[in-house]
Amino acid sequence: MTLPDWLTVLAIAICLLLSAFFSASETALTASSRAAMLRLEKQGRREAGIVNRLLATRERMLGAVLLVNNLTNIAASTLMTGLLLTLFGKAGVLYATLIMTVLIFVVCEVLPKTAAFNTPDRMALAVAPAIDRTVRWFMPILVAVEWVVRIILRAVGMPVGKLHSILSPREELRGAVDLLHHSGVVEKLDRDMMGGVLDLRELTVSDVMVHRTKMVMLDADQTQREIVDAALAAAVTRLPLWRGSPDNIVSVLHTKDLLRALHAAHGDASKIDIAGLAKPPWFVPDMTPLYEQLKAFRARKTPFALVVDEYGELEGLVTLEDIVEEIVGDITDEYDVAVPGVRMLPDGSVNVDGAVPVRDLNRAMDWNIPDDEATTIAGVVIHETRSIPEPGQSFTFFGYRFHVLRKSRNRITALRVTPLTRKVTAKAG
Repeated sequence: MTLPDWLTVLAIAICLLLSAFFSASETALTASSRAAMLRLEKQGRREAGIVNRLLATRERMLGAVLLVNNLTNIAASTLMTGLLLTLFGKAGVLYATLIMTVLIFVVCEVLPKTAAFNTPDRMALAVAPAIDRTVRWFMPILVAVEWVVRIILRAVGMPVGKLHSILSPREELRGAVDLLHHSGVVEKLDRDMMGGVLDLRELTVSDVMVHRTKMVMLDADQTQREIVDAALAAAVTRLPLWRGSPDNIVSVLHTKDLLRALHAAHGDASKIDIAGLAKPPWFVPDMTPLYEQLKAFRARKTPFALVVDEYGELEGLVTLEDIVEEIVGDITDEYDVAVPGVRMLPDGSVNVDGAVPVRDLNRAMDWNIPDDEATTIAGVVIHETRSIPEPGQSFTFFGYRFHVLRKSRNRITALRVTPLTRKVTAKAG
């Protein structure tokens, strides 16, 4: 081979290396994490800002990369064909086709793209300045190409410049968190907390409230001694007071105020003015989103509200703790039972009180029983069967077997739930 031939080989090698660089750059930039780049930019990383700027004009960036990639591939193929024609005659065309196909496929596509997939963020930061300069060099050509492409796409009815997702941004974020959990990057507790934050705008007060059948309420017409004894015996700090009927809540008594008054009266309950200590009740609609209720709690600086339906009838109560538990999980104290109403059995099934919320059971057992149509586990069974089952009946849906254990009047009070598709590894108290 003569000196010109060696120069041709060198030019081919340079073209292939450039093609590999731009192939890796394309993959790294498109596969890089937008969240990571935004975070790095806020931390002052200049290259991350360039990556974000390139991704903001993704069409132009891809156009520059593909333009240079195709130019280098065509130039390398042309030079190789001319070189092999000189050396082997007409057979050189076949040799050039075979050799360049292998080189471009392996060296310029598979190898650099695989490397970029393994470390997209680091490589994106490394190549961003070079790609940014390339985009600026070819700006007039890229603008013209974009204009032609947009005209063609609009002609066939395909809008450009907008991302069309089948999921809402909130659901996409939830999917990303689930994916990170399955890959072992995010722990279950962190996944549940992130999911709880996302659910605050979708859940309503009725989904997390304490039902009226479980509320501790006192008759305001009782004697001071009876109210004091009942308040001190209760495991809660705020007690609604009713008069005439439990539906007629007239005030809310805080045990801390009661203890202060009892101390000032030297333990004489008959000297305490219960009506003066109690605060006016705060009623909220049952369809209030949790996010709005959380803001209302912060604005009023009170963590307790009574929940009413559209007719003004008492449904239950909601506290700040109920909302926080949707994010961090159950907050237990010495009066609480971990995962109340759920008892795990050796065979992997669980005995569940009918009033246990579906969300609490899912979180405790890492299950995925739908809670769109019913709040409690008994409600799920009633909704799916369109009836009030009798004890001993069993039903299978959503990949779980529901066996009714007990019923009181028209309420299912206990069930046994058995997962059918996977082994239970979570623990319930």
